[in-house]
Amino acid sequence: MNFSLLNSLTHENIVQNQEQLNQLKNQVQDCLNEALKQGATAAEAGFGLSNGLSVSARLGDVENIEYDCDQGLSVTVYIGKRKGSASSTDLSAHSMKETVKAACSIAKFSNEDDFSGLPDKELLATDCPDLELYHPWQLEAKAAIALAIECEEAARSYHPEIVNSEGATVNSHQGIHVLGNTSGFLQGYQTSRHSLSCSVIGQRQEQMQRNYWYSVARDAQKLETATAIGKKAAERTLSRLDSRSLSTRIAPVMYSAEMAGSLLGALMGAISGGSLYRKASFLLDRLETGICPDFIRIHERPHLKGALGSSFFDSEGVATQTHDIVNHGILKSYLLSSYSARKLGMQSTGNAGGVRNLTLDSGKDDFFALLKRLDTGLLVTELMGQGVNRLTGDYSRGAAGFWVENGQIQYPVEEITIAGNLKEMLQNIVAVGNDVDYRGNTHTGSILIEKMSIAGK
Repeated sequence: MNFSLLNSLTHENIVQNQEQLNQLKNQVQDCLNEALKQGATAAEAGFGLSNGLSVSARLGDVENIEYDCDQGLSVTVYIGKRKGSASSTDLSAHSMKETVKAACSIAKFSNEDDFSGLPDKELLATDCPDLELYHPWQLEAKAAIALAIECEEAARSYHPEIVNSEGATVNSHQGIHVLGNTSGFLQGYQTSRHSLSCSVIGQRQEQMQRNYWYSVARDAQKLETATAIGKKAAERTLSRLDSRSLSTRIAPVMYSAEMAGSLLGALMGAISGGSLYRKASFLLDRLETGICPDFIRIHERPHLKGALGSSFFDSEGVATQTHDIVNHGILKSYLLSSYSARKLGMQSTGNAGGVRNLTLDSGKDDFFALLKRLDTGLLVTELMGQGVNRLTGDYSRGAAGFWVENGQIQYPVEEITIAGNLKEMLQNIVAVGNDVDYRGNTHTGSILIEKMSIAGK
């Protein structure tokens, strides 16, 4: 095997064209052939390479400049129904063979599992069109430093009550992912991801608060400007000053778009294959039953061009698909990998590795119209802790945000806990705003819930 190409990739010459991508596919194929040579009955190999630049500045000075170049190979082999996996960051020919050998050795000592194995061949992706995920940014360290300083300065100069800074950070990364298996699947694609963020501290009398803002995109041209990000970070920080707690009560709760994704994440965890075959989900055996109001539609859009979650295949090589998860409030699909699907007697949904571009359809109300519908209640803009019980649906998390009366924000609140049960919370969704946050893998507007428990003083 000749792995010299992999070892020659650096920050300056990361994969640039289809010819080089094909060379990398050949290296993965060589690794699969080696696995069969060493006695595997089936195998999967994945190759990942990424590099980039990260620059941070604080109080007008450079705090950190970091170039990184990461590479890695993962190999999974099957000897009958026995499975073994190994990985390496050393991509020399000798190391590749030793990694395969280690995986085979582990498989020989593993217990048989009737549900293990490669994905069903007919479900594998057969094509990988360009989803416009690769937009390299020729960003030099000097220019990145200037951007970070500009962003932080816009925040620090916004208002006298901005008294300190946690800094601004610019990140630019690009990479390649290739996956193949002995069923004939072999695909790969290039990606890029760029971001700019800022976090500052405000003080009013004795109280201090911090907040942040960020922008992220595959194409740097789609990032918010450094000045806009800095000003938004400052505005958000100032809005948190004079925070107070609340007395314990039951009231409507509105999750801002930035926080609403966490609700969908809790739902996705409850319908994931691992939770279901372990019988550790409050949504076990709930397919084709109503779990939300009939205006709710939640669906996956993995083929959106340029989106952060897009891919034509999942982490096993199964073709991803646009499909409804909840439609008219009815649970239409679980999220299954090949293994969990076999455990449940079902078919993979192409969700090994999670959902891609999860989307909750918006209603007609913008953020301010949704505040009017909230009338008197809590707007949540920050969540703390991981208090979600997938088995029972019980939900309890620390929160901060704003108290709202007559549809108008009155004052910031902190040191409170919001609680409920996800079964009831999902059923009690009143509306979804059209203020969609696209800065991640989950696309949703603000979510208004009819009532929840709020614990404070």
